[in-house]
Formats: sequence, structure tokens, C-alpha cells
Amino acid sequence: MVHQYQLNGYNIVLDTCSGAIHVVDEVAYDVIAMFEGHTPEEIVAAMLEKYAGRDDVTAEELRACIEDVQGLKDAGKLFTPDTFADMAGTFKERSGDVVKALCLHVAHTCNLNCSYCFASQGKYHGDRALMSFEVGKQALDFLIEHSGTRTNLEVDFFGGEPLMNWDVVKRLVEYARSIEKEKGKHFRFTLTTNGMLIDDDVIDFANREMSNVVLSLDGRKEIHDRLRVDYAGNGSYDRIVPKFQRLVEARGGKNYYMRGTFTHANPDFTNDVFHMADLGFTELSMEPVVCAPDDPAALTPEDLEVVKEQYEILAKDMLRREKEGKPITFYHYMLDLTGGPCIYKRISGCGSGTEYMAVTPWGDLYPCHQFVGEESYKLGNVWQGVTNTKLREEFRACNAYARPECADCWAKLYCSGGCAANAYHATGSIRGVYEAGCELFRKRIECAIMMKAAEEAAEEEA
Repeated sequence: MVHQYQLNGYNIVLDTCSGAIHVVDEVAYDVIAMFEGHTPEEIVAAMLEKYAGRDDVTAEELRACIEDVQGLKDAGKLFTPDTFADMAGTFKERSGDVVKALCLHVAHTCNLNCSYCFASQGKYHGDRALMSFEVGKQALDFLIEHSGTRTNLEVDFFGGEPLMNWDVVKRLVEYARSIEKEKGKHFRFTLTTNGMLIDDDVIDFANREMSNVVLSLDGRKEIHDRLRVDYAGNGSYDRIVPKFQRLVEARGGKNYYMRGTFTHANPDFTNDVFHMADLGFTELSMEPVVCAPDDPAALTPEDLEVVKEQYEILAKDMLRREKEGKPITFYHYMLDLTGGPCIYKRISGCGSGTEYMAVTPWGDLYPCHQFVGEESYKLGNVWQGVTNTKLREEFRACNAYARPECADCWAKLYCSGGCAANAYHATGSIRGVYEAGCELFRKRIECAIMMKAAEEAAEEEA
């Protein structure tokens, strides 16, 4: 499958199955568009008619262009057939029941009262609770026991707000480090926090032990404080920004990212991204809200059009900043066109419910943090392991080829079929399609590819 689009002055042709990307002139762009289903004579006649009056477009040059396109096709870089469908059902079977990552919900409680919170202010539709050290220790033992021959294991401390159970977080990290050598494993820890409880101890420990820190900030003060408030209704912006700045500075400006959520209140989210950049933050992410359509925060169809324009604005501004020597990173534009995700990842996705699971304060296992609290999606617990094997197999079958709606989508090998949780919350099925999310994802990938094309062009000119 070939996807063609024009953005920021570039004519881009993506061969979806090979991953090859071609930046071409307008004539070659049109030739490629007609190549399948038309004879060379038909293509030449159509191009001569369209570009009549241009001395540089001749029949001879058009035939040469057609030969070049045929050469790319023969080399497997254009119109490459999709040979991955038969692999889709077998990739996850090969990995068996190996678990490589856990999301530890160390706190089902929060000191903020964000109205758009998918986790119901950290309670996940249940009771407030803190994970005990004993449950967390068993979770780490479960991960080691079920990690097979994998050496590198990942653990995300999550909530609610994990800093409300900070002592247990530190004890769990210390326990994991104490058994790494004996077990032949290495732990990579991540912390996700709203920042309210950050102090010198948190900064020192996180910067020593956490491979990545995710900091929640929605951007401009008026946007952030609109929804990210405490239980007295007071905004949190002024309290957390200085703490985030201290933490990031102490980390040397690396291995973190600011994660914001944009809603109906700010589809012009680039202004929030630029605001965070002005605060000194360079590793940035802004995610569209996922909520019920009747929620006041929900993005409308009109908002989606604004958001797509904003993605283009952001991409162009990032290129400007790069040229000026003041680059910023946007999580959704981090695209490696050379050594990117292997075909396993392109087909199978994040591994939720199979390789990756979430653990509640009580030790229950769920496919990921967005399913916690949905009783029918409980997989088992950290003592007995996965007992709901039927559910695990359902997630194992989730891939880029599991949804009929994805069959003709050019982006399926970039999104790997999309987020199962978003699909479930939008359609009631993990094999459903969250159409608004798909629309925005495709635009992000187009922007990311355009940026790579622009960067390569700049390197060639240098």
C-alpha cells in the first residue's frame, strides 16, 4: 500500500509495508499516483496534458520517471505487497507467557481532583488504598518469575499519585536492586507524578534510580488550573512548576517528559507546548483527552480539525527551533525511520495483557492501567499469576490485523492496531476502533515523517 500526501512544501510518498519514504517532485508524485492501474502510455499522456507548457516535462523524461518508479517497485521500495498478515497471529504465541513490564499502582488515591481523570481521581471506581510493601514485593517476584530469559525488566510507579506512598516506592526499588545480580535481571524504573509532593528527597532518589520521570502539566496556567485542582478547588500550577524545574535541572534536562492533556478547552494545544518550552522544558507530550462524548471536556468534531492544524503548526515550529539551535522533543514525533520498531512491534503493539500488566494495591492483575477497576478485565493476581487465561488469549489476538476497519489503513504498521483501552472505552470492545484517535494518529505520523524529510534535506544542504 502506498500513501501520498503533501505537507510544508514536500511531496511525500510512503510505502507502508516496506517503510520506505520518498520525497519527490510534483511530476514524480503524480506519476506514482497513476502508476498502478494505468499503462505507461496513459501516464505519459495525462502528465503531458497536466503540465502542458512546461519545457522540463517531456515524454522522454516521463518514461524515464516511470522506469525509475518500476525500479523502486522491483527493489521492494514501492507498492510492496503486504506479507505480514499471516504472521500476526503467531508473533505473540512465540513469546509464550513471558511478562517484561509492570505498572505498579502504589496509590489508589490522589491529592488532586482533576475532573477529566480516567482513574476517577485515583480511586479507579473503587476504594482509596495504598499498596503495601509486601504486595509490591510479591509483584516484583512475580515479574522475575514470569520474565523467562529476559534480562531487562520495566516497572512504572503509578497512581493516583505515587508520591503519596513514597516510602514504599523507595523500599521496592531497594529490594529490586538487592536481588538483581542474584536473579540475573536489571530493573528500569519510571515514576509518573503530578508534582505536588516533590521535595529534595524525591528529586535525589528519582534522579538516582528512575530511568524516566513523567511530569503532569497541561501547559498555560489558565488551562492547567482549569481542571488540575486540589480538593479545595485551587489550581496546582504555581505549586508544581518550580518543583518540576528543580527536578529537571537536577536531571541535567534528560530522561523525563512533561505530559499534558488537551481537552475541548484548548484544542489550540500548541500554545501549551510552546509555554512549557518557554518554562525551560524540552521533552514534551500532549495527549488528547479520552472521555465520554457527552463530557464537557470531550473533543468535538470541530475541535479535531483544529487539532490537526495544530499538529502541523507544531511540526513547522519545531523545525524552526531546530534550525535556531533550540530544539524541543515532542513525544508523538519521535519516529526512527532507520532502526525503528521491529516488525513484531509494528504488528503486535504494546503487549498489554500479555507482556505488560498493571497491579492494583491489592495485587490484582489487569491488562494495563486503563482497565483497572473493570472487574471483567481482571487477569488474576501476583500470587496465583494469570488465572483468566481466556482474557489473556483475547489480548494476545489483538494486533494490527485483528480489526477489519484497519485493513485499508496506511498507518496500521505505525499504530500496531491502536490502543486496546481506547478502543474499549470508545466501543465496548478491545477490537473496536477509536475513530477520533485514529484520525489524530494519522496526522501525527504525517507530520513526523515530514519533519524527518525536512531534517534530511537540511543535512544535504549543509
